[in-house]
Order: sequence, then C-alpha cells, then structure tokens
Amino acid sequence: MTRKILLQFPKEKVNQPLVYDLVKKYDLIINIFRAKIDPDDNGFAVVDLSGTGKNIEDGINYAKSLGIIVNEKMTGLNWDSERCVSCGTCLPHCPTDALYVENPKTMKINFDDEKCIECLSCIDHCPFGACSSIFKE
Repeated sequence: MTRKILLQFPKEKVNQPLVYDLVKKYDLIINIFRAKIDPDDNGFAVVDLSGTGKNIEDGINYAKSLGIIVNEKMTGLNWDSERCVSCGTCLPHCPTDALYVENPKTMKINFDDEKCIECLSCIDHCPFGACSSIFKE
C-alpha cells in the first residue's frame, strides 16, 4: 500500500530525523517527491509512504506526535481552476498527466493531485498563473 502525504515541519521541528525513524521504526519505504527544509524556517516535504496499512498509519501517528503536520488532502502544488483558461500550454510539460483534458469536446483541463510528482514544470509554463507551489516563490 502507498499513501501520498504533505509533511509540514514547524520551525522547531525541521531537525527531527523523521525519514530515518519512519524507515527504521516502521519499516516504510519513503519516496520524496519534493522537499524544502530550512533550519531557520518551516519545512515542507511531499512523500509517498509505502508499506503495510498498519505501519503507514503508525508512522503517520508518530510524525503527528512529534508536532509535524500531516496532510493527505493537499500536496505542494496548487492548481487554481478559476485561473485556468484551459489553454493547454501546461499539458506537454506534465510528465505524469496530472494535468489532463477532462472533456475532449470542451478541452477543459483538470488536475489529478494523486498523479502529481511535484516537478513544478507547470508553474514555469502556465501563462495565467493557475499553478503555484509552496516550494517555489
């Protein structure tokens, strides 16, 4: 089983060896898509946790017990459907098809955050600013 989560480290928690503990104590495989860790600021990481359902749940509870915010509803990338005009400029730059044509008749674009790997290519190619990220200022 695999679950994608966004970890938000408060400033005082960025030095916690969380990934090491999750691997060692909970037998989890960690795939880090993107991270921004600054010892003088809050930290963020988007990761996949792979392992048994119980180990993933125990690992998430452990992270929370350390004061790390765990968010499964949000990734580091934000797609604003209101700003998106479905021009399609982003589509050839999205390697996982997280941005895709929802309806070929209307050519309306949609976003699947489960497929997003936080490459941030869409940000550089969207002329309307529909894509933004906590990892890029």
